[in-house]
Amino acid sequence: MSRMGIGSQLGRASTRVLLALALALAVLAPALPAHADSIRDQQWQLSMLRAEEAWSYARGEDQIVAVIDSGVDASHPDLAGQVLPGADFVDGSTDGRTDVVGHGTTVAGLIAGRDDDSRGVLGLAPKAKILPVRVLDPDNEYDSAEHVASAIRWAVDHGATVINLSLGSADTAASLTDAVHYALNRDVVVVACDGNVSNDRGTQVWHPAREPGVLAVSGVNRDGQFWSGSLQGPETVLAAPAVEITGAAPGGGYNAMQGTSFASPLVAATAALVRSEFPDMDAKNVINRLIKTAWDFGPEGQDSEYGYGIVNPTRAVSAEVASVDTNPLLHGDDTGSQATGGPDMPSLQNKADPSSKERDRIGATVSIIATSMLLFTAVVIAVIVMGVRRRRRPRFEPDSLLAARLATRDHLPGAPMPPPPPPPPPGSTDTTVFVPPAQSVVNSDDQMTVLLDDDQETVFIEPHPSHAPNHKTEYRPPASSAFPGSPPPGPGRQ
Repeated sequence: MSRMGIGSQLGRASTRVLLALALALAVLAPALPAHADSIRDQQWQLSMLRAEEAWSYARGEDQIVAVIDSGVDASHPDLAGQVLPGADFVDGSTDGRTDVVGHGTTVAGLIAGRDDDSRGVLGLAPKAKILPVRVLDPDNEYDSAEHVASAIRWAVDHGATVINLSLGSADTAASLTDAVHYALNRDVVVVACDGNVSNDRGTQVWHPAREPGVLAVSGVNRDGQFWSGSLQGPETVLAAPAVEITGAAPGGGYNAMQGTSFASPLVAATAALVRSEFPDMDAKNVINRLIKTAWDFGPEGQDSEYGYGIVNPTRAVSAEVASVDTNPLLHGDDTGSQATGGPDMPSLQNKADPSSKERDRIGATVSIIATSMLLFTAVVIAVIVMGVRRRRRPRFEPDSLLAARLATRDHLPGAPMPPPPPPPPPGSTDTTVFVPPAQSVVNSDDQMTVLLDDDQETVFIEPHPSHAPNHKTEYRPPASSAFPGSPPPGPGRQ
């Protein structure tokens, strides 16, 4: 018998197909230690969706959300008292309140994690109850779509008001289609994930998410940008956070995960909030309200990435929305009006557009290139400066030799020789030599070169304040700094 997963067939020898839930494609970190007080701080999706404001209207009271998944660990501290007895369609060995995979426990915590303390995972609809229905075996697989179809029917018959399906397949199963419509016809809201990008599972939104009438959910990141790991298509209805999600794990721990499997329960929880705030509202109007109040974060109107937009729990429970007579996902959205009133969407600063991701990549590349060029230029300049400094490093010539050289140097015809320098002050260790600026020994305004024993010597010169402007002076260091082997200092040196 062919075994179906939530992805497309992998062509394994056994023909079994890996379950294409976010657990298979998600990035799972090792279970985090139970520092539950810091775990809640990691739930960025609650602040993005402005959960606190939504909770001032409703917290999911009197709602039952069926989690058709791998089972739920009802003993987890964050789910204690939140999980009802369920069913097991794998082997009948449990009542759904056991989870050897972990996926269903994470999904359940995102929906209904307890709110009676300040520790651990907090669900978006913390007063709702979880109805666990196991369809996944320890290998994250299910034998056939019929098992999932049976689970849906069972959940409807046992009081579920919302059904979450964080699973799906590239293939369409007639039995699953029939089960979905069984739920829709009995006033149950059905939510399913779009699926995750995979090389061997196709690019089409998974089934049952693409089934008409189902709230198909794609994923976004912290900035509201469409998550590149999410599948997309015209069937997408809403989007929700899907990355860097911290969730409950079996045994009391926590996992860091990503995938549309964890965006779907946030929409399911929002549906529970709406049904709690408006207990007489039927499923089609709940769906319509979620569509009309979504934050249109992509191109205007419905698009393949965001659908109608990012789910907005606060507006969903507070805005004024015209009622409809039919499910807009079954007969088309012909109401033509958006919700009015209620606070706007979360703490996101910039509205995304389809090209923003590409612009970010281009900007990053330009920044890297510019930085590299600046670093290269800085290195070149440093090398040049070091070379110039090395060539211009002054070497002081013994005064007697420099004076003799200058005394015999030709000067301009008719030009008088410069007057001799004044005697140095008593105790001075400096010698001043006057150099006519036209003499060839002067290289520049601050540098002079002379030849000594075939060695080119460079010294610094500066104007002497007590003589004519065309005279320059050379600063001389103390005699103790003369080079080894140089003649004794001349007159005026001590």
